[in-house]
Amino acid sequence: MTSTHAFWLAGRQATGEDTFDVTSPWDGRLVGRASVPSEAQVEEAVAAAYAVRDEFAATPAHVRAAALDHVSKRLVERTEEIARLISAENGKPIKWARGEVGRAVSVFRFAAEEARRFNGGEAQRLDTDAGGQGRLALTRRFPKGVVLGIAPFNFPLNLCAHKVAPAIAVGAPIILKPAPATPLSGLILGELLAETDLPAGSWSILPVPNDRMPALVQDERLPVISFTGSDKVGYAIMDSVPRKHCTLELGGNGAAVVLADFASDADLDWAATRIATFSNYQGGQSCISVQRVIADASIHDRLLPRIVAAVEAQVTGDPSDDKTDVGPLVSEDAAKRVESWVEEAVAAGATLLTGGKRDGASYAPTVLTDVPADVTLSCEEVFGPVLTVQRTDGEAEAFAAVNDSKYGLQAGVFTHDLQTAFRAHRALEVGGVVVGDVPSYRADQMPYGGAKQSGVGREGVKFAMDDYTYERVLVLTGLAL
Repeated sequence: MTSTHAFWLAGRQATGEDTFDVTSPWDGRLVGRASVPSEAQVEEAVAAAYAVRDEFAATPAHVRAAALDHVSKRLVERTEEIARLISAENGKPIKWARGEVGRAVSVFRFAAEEARRFNGGEAQRLDTDAGGQGRLALTRRFPKGVVLGIAPFNFPLNLCAHKVAPAIAVGAPIILKPAPATPLSGLILGELLAETDLPAGSWSILPVPNDRMPALVQDERLPVISFTGSDKVGYAIMDSVPRKHCTLELGGNGAAVVLADFASDADLDWAATRIATFSNYQGGQSCISVQRVIADASIHDRLLPRIVAAVEAQVTGDPSDDKTDVGPLVSEDAAKRVESWVEEAVAAGATLLTGGKRDGASYAPTVLTDVPADVTLSCEEVFGPVLTVQRTDGEAEAFAAVNDSKYGLQAGVFTHDLQTAFRAHRALEVGGVVVGDVPSYRADQMPYGGAKQSGVGREGVKFAMDDYTYERVLVLTGLAL
C-alpha cells in the first residue's frame, strides 16, 4: 500500500483532510500521496513563524549551524533512498538524481559554514569629520522577516535546499512550498529538520495547491518571497506585492558560443560532448541547459555533425536505470508543448537533424538548424531536450546573437583566449559567463541569477543570506579612538 506523506507544520508532522497523488512521469505508477494542509493549518504555520521571528533571529549561530550540519550529514546517509524518490516523482535519471542529492549536501554544509561567520559586524570610524569625533559605527545584518520559499519541480530537493538553508543560516523563519508535481523530495527535508533543536515555528513545509497561493503570497506577515519558476508566474507574484522583497530566479534559453580559436579536433569533440550532455540532462528541464549553440562559421561545419552524433549517443529510457542519460519530462502535457514548438519551427522552415519524436511524456533529444528568429522555439525557454544551432561570423556577431534574447541567465563561451574571455564577461547581458564550457555549470556557493527577464536578485548560499537580511547601523558615542 502506498503511504500518505504528512506535511510539516511549525516543526511537527501534520495531515489534512485531503490528499493528492504523486505519479511517475515515466510509467504513471503511484509514487506516493501527499497530504494537503487546510486553510486553518496554513494560518497556524504563518502565525507560528511570525511569532517566533525575534526568538529565531537571536538564536546562537552554533545552534543554527549545528542544525544545518545535521541535515547535510543525514542527506549523505540517505543519499540512495532520496535519489530514488527524486527519480520516481520527477522522472530524472538516477545518476542525475544522485548528483542532486550531493549538491543539496553541499548547500547545507555551505550554509552551516556561513552561519558561523555571517554577521560578525563591520566597524567604521566616524572621526574622519570633526562632528564624528569619539564615534564608531558598527553595521550588522538582521533578517527582514519570515521567508516564503516557492520551489519548482525540476530540482525538487536542491532548490528546496536553496530556499531553506540560507533562511535557517540567518535566523529567518521559512515557510516552504514545494512544487505540486514533486512534493515528496521537499518533505524529506522536514524529516531531517525535525531531528534538530531549531525552535518550533522556525520552519514549515506545506504542499499548498497553486490556486490557494495568492492569499499566502499577499500575507503581510511574510515580507520576503523567494521564487524559482517561470517568468510569467514570477513577475505576477512581484506585481501583486510591490512592497515586498522578491527574489525571482526565472527562466533562460542558455547559449553556448563556440569561437574560431576552439578549432582542434579535441576542442570540438569536447564542445560537442558537453553541449549534447547539457542540452539533455534533466530532460532539458533546467534553466541553464543548452538551448542555443552559436558556432563561428570557420568551425560550424566540423562541429555540427559532432553535436548530432553526441546527441544521438544519449541513452534514453527508464530513469531508474544507471545507464539512462535522458528520462521523461515531468508530464505528458510538457512533452506535448515541446512537440508543438518543434513542429511550429519545422513548418516555418527549420531543419530537423535528429529527434523530434514524442512517446508519452518522453521527447527524443532533438537538434535543429535554420530556425527562424520569430518562432516560439527561438524566443522562449523550451524546457525540454531540444537545441538549435546557428552560424555566426566572428566574435562580435556571436555575442550579439547571445544578447538577442529577452532572457539573460548564463552563457557558455568556448575559447582559449583570455582577452576574449574578459570581453565576453563585459559584453554578454547575462548573470554568469562560463568560459571553456556550457552555460549549465553552477556551483551552489556562487552568486546565481539573471539579467533582463531571467529574474531579480541572487541565489547561492551567502548571496541569498544577504538577500534575506538588511543592514542596521549601531553608532557608539564617547569612545577614545
